[in-house]
Amino acid sequence: MRQPVSYIKQTRDLYDSLGYEPYSWFEAETEPDFVKPKKPLSESKLGLVSTAGTYVAGQVAYYYKDDTSIRAISKNTPVSDLRFSHVTENYLGDAREDPCCVVPIEALQTLESDGTIGGLAENYFSCMGGIYSQRRVRDELIPTLDEAITNEEVDVLLLVPL
Repeated sequence: MRQPVSYIKQTRDLYDSLGYEPYSWFEAETEPDFVKPKKPLSESKLGLVSTAGTYVAGQVAYYYKDDTSIRAISKNTPVSDLRFSHVTENYLGDAREDPCCVVPIEALQTLESDGTIGGLAENYFSCMGGIYSQRRVRDELIPTLDEAITNEEVDVLLLVPL
């Protein structure tokens, strides 16, 4: 069985190996408050966001880096139709081998059908996590994702990083 990946360490090591100027990592000044869900998971609609640069065959792939666009992925999309385009191409092997490791469509469908989750959003969303501009993430990506997620009227959101 594979061990969990230390994503932040792995990403920092990658950037260091590429010889870039020190990257200005965002660090929150305070810990976010815990927000108790308003209703049980079995009565909640769940949404998903993946930062793996996931798109569906036929959609436009993500640009190599600094692409702040998002892609909607129908909850009924066959796993075989999922594709990936990301600045960290060398980390996509696992996702291409098993797309469900970053977009767990089949597991979520099972949780919905057995009643663990009250329902699933009609669309999941993906973006590329490799955006070097904090300003563009804040001013472009986050507002677009926020609007898309709000339109899905989800109660809880699962974030799956690459």
